[in-house]
Amino acid sequence: MLLPVIAYYILFKYWPMGGLVIAFKNYNFGDGILHSPWVGLKNFKLLFSSSNTLQIIWNTFWLSFLNLIFGFPMPILLAILLNEVRKSWFKRWVQTILYLPHFFSWVIVSGLVLSLFATDYGSINKVLALFHIEPINFLYESHSWLAIFVGSGIWKEMGFSTIIYLAALTTIDPSLYESAAMDGATKLRQMWHVTLPGIRHTIILLLILAMGKIMEVGFDQVYNLQNAGVSDVSEVISTYIYKIGLGSSQFSLSTAMGFFESVISCSLVLLANRIAKKFDQALF
Repeated sequence: MLLPVIAYYILFKYWPMGGLVIAFKNYNFGDGILHSPWVGLKNFKLLFSSSNTLQIIWNTFWLSFLNLIFGFPMPILLAILLNEVRKSWFKRWVQTILYLPHFFSWVIVSGLVLSLFATDYGSINKVLALFHIEPINFLYESHSWLAIFVGSGIWKEMGFSTIIYLAALTTIDPSLYESAAMDGATKLRQMWHVTLPGIRHTIILLLILAMGKIMEVGFDQVYNLQNAGVSDVSEVISTYIYKIGLGSSQFSLSTAMGFFESVISCSLVLLANRIAKKFDQALF
């Protein structure tokens, strides 16, 4: 049963790592990966000599950081709230509604976002027009675009991410809640002293994995929501690799950027795991 999974990781995760050698070559289709001339660190020097590179790296880090700060706690809170629902039919109904956005592609989600926040035909600006309020350029102002970006990501993924936490909540001994209630603990105190410690291992594990993605912003979301008006905050590593690599055929340069992103992500995972080890919660 594990063979398809092993084959998937070998073919699509480990085998492509050999292509990282392109970052140290002047790659061209004619010579191929193996016979393209070596250039050493020239691609990295060229990459970091560009004035846009640092801004792109900062944008990637900042968007990921906002997703982590605002998006990571939401599934935990949602799982705890759902765990307190006693009406099973209502719980199932709410779960279905919350899980559904996960199965939408970002093309669909971005269409919904545009229909809500567009300046000319957006529903929100149409409502504002009824009160004689000038249209607001939600998608063309940096601060509002960041809020929409983070909010749409939370709305799409928080419901599905609660599955892991709901599974972790089922491992908590119900007698702990009974003992806490007998000691006079309120629902909030029970959540703080019983529920959160009960799923602490799961939270730390997912936090370590999330740290590994701090330099990785989903291409689909950014590409479908970005526009020229907010390029100063929306241009990230994934869109840069797409535009430079596939758009301009500078494969060596885009591979160098991807290699840099992978090294930073790996370093952050090791750092987060080292910090967790001090509290006996390490992943490895």
